Amino acid sequence: MLYSPRPSPVPAVDKIPRSPHPRRPVEEWAGQIKASIIIQGLIDTQEPSTSTADTGSFCSVCEKLGETTPGTLWCSECEVLLCKRCVKMHRASPASHDHEMCDLSGEMNVKRRRKVVCPEHKGEVIKFVCKDCHKAACQTCCVLHHRKCESVVTMESVMPTMKYHLRKNVKVLSKKMNRKQTLVKKTHKKIRGIEKTKVAVEGHIKSAVERVIANIKQKEIQLMNEVNDITDKQTQQLKADIKLEEIEMQMYRQHCEFIDQALVSDCEMDLYDAYQAWESGAVEMEDVRDTEAADTRRIDDIRFTPDTDNVLKALDNLQFGEIDVTYQDQEQYLPSPVLVDRIDVRVSGDEEDPLLFDVTVLVVDGVQTCVVTDYNNKCVKSFFTRNNHSCHSKLPLDNTPHGITQLNEKQVMVAVPDSHQIVTIEVTPDLVLLSTITTRTGYYSLAVLNPSSLAAGAWKCVDILDMSGHVLRSITTHNDDSLFTYPFYMCVNNKGNLLVSDCWKKSVTCLTSEGDVVWRYAPAGDRALSFPRGITTTTTGDILLLDRGKVIQLTESGEFVREYRDMVDYPRGLYVDSHDSMYLCSQTQILEFLFM
Repeated sequence: MLYSPRPSPVPAVDKIPRSPHPRRPVEEWAGQIKASIIIQGLIDTQEPSTSTADTGSFCSVCEKLGETTPGTLWCSECEVLLCKRCVKMHRASPASHDHEMCDLSGEMNVKRRRKVVCPEHKGEVIKFVCKDCHKAACQTCCVLHHRKCESVVTMESVMPTMKYHLRKNVKVLSKKMNRKQTLVKKTHKKIRGIEKTKVAVEGHIKSAVERVIANIKQKEIQLMNEVNDITDKQTQQLKADIKLEEIEMQMYRQHCEFIDQALVSDCEMDLYDAYQAWESGAVEMEDVRDTEAADTRRIDDIRFTPDTDNVLKALDNLQFGEIDVTYQDQEQYLPSPVLVDRIDVRVSGDEEDPLLFDVTVLVVDGVQTCVVTDYNNKCVKSFFTRNNHSCHSKLPLDNTPHGITQLNEKQVMVAVPDSHQIVTIEVTPDLVLLSTITTRTGYYSLAVLNPSSLAAGAWKCVDILDMSGHVLRSITTHNDDSLFTYPFYMCVNNKGNLLVSDCWKKSVTCLTSEGDVVWRYAPAGDRALSFPRGITTTTTGDILLLDRGKVIQLTESGEFVREYRDMVDYPRGLYVDSHDSMYLCSQTQILEFLFM
């Protein structure tokens, strides 16, 4: 690795293998993980602790002469232990006068310097670097292969530069690591929220099912009661019939006895009375039976026929409820913003201290790029990291720029009010002027509504323009009241509505793309706005508004949620990217916050 061609003496971070995807099988992970020569190099250069006891307590030179002189210093170049006398000779020799000596009078770590041997010329130590070929070389390599190269220097001479770049790379990597760590913490918090929501939803589902089961049980009880009522009523009627039959049997028995007595009697009147009693009683009993048969229906059978098909169909179509998934933080409050980075926007060529007016952030070919308008220096600037180096680009304009908005993934539009211009700039992430349109008035703020129209804020009005700068309609009043005075900042929310921040009216107005007022936020009292400026929305639809040194959070419908104080004095531009990182403009810095 040390001898292979590379673009610079400092290994680029891009050369580090990318981490494997976490969803891939672990066998593929193991196959991608290679032995680290960096770690091996550290192992080679940092040996375990060494003292006079474990390196041999006698001078190495004296031992060869048959003497046993205690050694007191260690030469890390020659890796020998020397006594005081031999050290003087060692330092007097031209070949070893500059060797690093380590005092071993006490217990301490001995740093062994790893000698890198040239793989082509055995025994030759790598001591040179060819800047033209970007290769490390031994002395023989320099003579044979790099005679025509103009810049061959010692390895030692490039060490300070290499250390500088490595330290700078460490800072860049540390910043990225902190950012990732913050995102990981945020993701863990979301996972805990999902688990908590899962438990609550499961409880709601069980409760709904239990209520349905209770209703089915109630249906069962109703059917059972109905069967009991029918059978009890019929049973009582049948028991009454049995009682009647028994009474009739008793009457028949009495008639039989009366007739038997009359028949054995010699009295003719007894026979006549018995006959008359029979005649009258038989007729009455027949009338009673006929009447009861006409008035009473008798149950022949009771059956229950389940409507299985309809029940199963009803169960298939049964809707216990719906599971609604909202892809946003369930908490109304955003987490507290934590400052994670500062970007100083002073660059070479600035004639005055910068005064940032607005900011937006793009990701261009994987490179995160902050684009700002610098009022004092009449330019647009971009800041980004390329090959682990902090870079910037500067595009001068004819006049002072104000608002900035994203046109697409690689283009922004900037308002230049004093020149009555709107310029379109390509971000590569370097800045390239693409086009300029001239408008009838000077606009201070911009927001793209759709691919064919944009909103622009001017003195006392907001205009809807086509992409050529022609006014399609103007929005000035609502219910005969003036809506705007200085609509210097605006943005579009996820519903396509326009949010306008007016520092003079001390208000935020939500408009449809047709110009209709949806709502207006202009509180009084303790929550009254002081000097509102930058406005943006988060991925969850929440609104963030800059007001003096604080950021105010509003709901999507314009209701106050909370405020974050002591952010920065007199900030202007405000932007939140797709990862909910918040970028805020102070006068000379871009401040990046993460909601933790």
